[in-house]
Amino acid sequence: MVWLHGASVGELASVLPLIERIAARGVNMLVTTGTVTSGGLAEQRLPAGVIHQFLPLDVPRFVRRFLDHWQPDMALFVESDLWPNVMIETSARNVPMILVNGRLSERSFERWRYLQDTIASLLQRFDLCLARTPGDAGRLVGLGAPRVVTSGNLKLDVPAPPVDSVELAALAEAFAGRPVIAAASTHAGEEDIVIAAHARLRKNYPRLLTLIAPRHPERGAGVVAIAKAASLQVAQRSRGEKPQAATDIYVADTLGELGLLYRLAPIVFIGGSLVRHGGQNPIEPAKLGAAILHGPHVWNFVELYDALDAAHGAEPVADADRLTAGLSAWLSDPAGRARVADVARTTVDSLGGALERTLQSLEPYLVELQLRRRADHA
Repeated sequence: MVWLHGASVGELASVLPLIERIAARGVNMLVTTGTVTSGGLAEQRLPAGVIHQFLPLDVPRFVRRFLDHWQPDMALFVESDLWPNVMIETSARNVPMILVNGRLSERSFERWRYLQDTIASLLQRFDLCLARTPGDAGRLVGLGAPRVVTSGNLKLDVPAPPVDSVELAALAEAFAGRPVIAAASTHAGEEDIVIAAHARLRKNYPRLLTLIAPRHPERGAGVVAIAKAASLQVAQRSRGEKPQAATDIYVADTLGELGLLYRLAPIVFIGGSLVRHGGQNPIEPAKLGAAILHGPHVWNFVELYDALDAAHGAEPVADADRLTAGLSAWLSDPAGRARVADVARTTVDSLGGALERTLQSLEPYLVELQLRRRADHA
């Protein structure tokens, strides 16, 4: 059995194609995650026959019970969700452990350097670390990982998110004839900026509709309160509301519907970037044809944003004033924003290929597992 662990929704979504390819070989798979929302995604999207469980608490006796029950032959850990007791107990059973889509930001690297011996003792348990970028690879090596290969970012090979065609048609009708902008995966402090930008922009675009999708949907009610305090008309998707002609702000506080918003908004601000969070993933809006704005704090995806900015496939904005100016420029220049969106799509497509490189690196382990399985059944 191959056991794969990803912390949450983003990690699981990035490896769904990898899971599908491994499962298609007839290999039994167990997928673990750590959040309720990722459990919902697993229920919806995992291939038939792939089992989902929540990762046990990182307590030795719980981990041992988990491993005794499932007896994995190989363990794949996604990105950076590394639990010491899970790794120690798995390694003690001589289960090959591989880090896939390995991610280590510069900030995390600097923090771990103060615990160099601890992180090195964990990383050295990996048979192989497959890093997203050369920067991630260098930082993993710098912390003591002995076998590191740069395989690329699996998120670049994930298909554009699916969409409910009925909901898409209904919202397209509700938005018809209106200029639309979106702020996706926003964090506390950013909604105030976006709502203030909307208030300024509607002087020139009185029918403007702004979609706000907070990174954590449970914050939807707070976003509604901010908009109402600014004397704006608000509709809230989690309450089943649709935007009306007078609606200024549509709060999309539901899970798994960013694909819907990206298909409807030609201009998207990606959150987590005007506050010091590190930025959210720009791949999906790029694949779906949105012109992208982002703030300066994008260290979670720095190589990707650097590539988009260098190609003029995205526009960095330093503060609230620059965000408002950037939105205004693209609202008044549909042809210009379409060119930016085309460049973004082309740039993201050109950076793909991580899925095949990852499978190539895993091939010896998968072949050995399948040969052992045949021998056991002979």
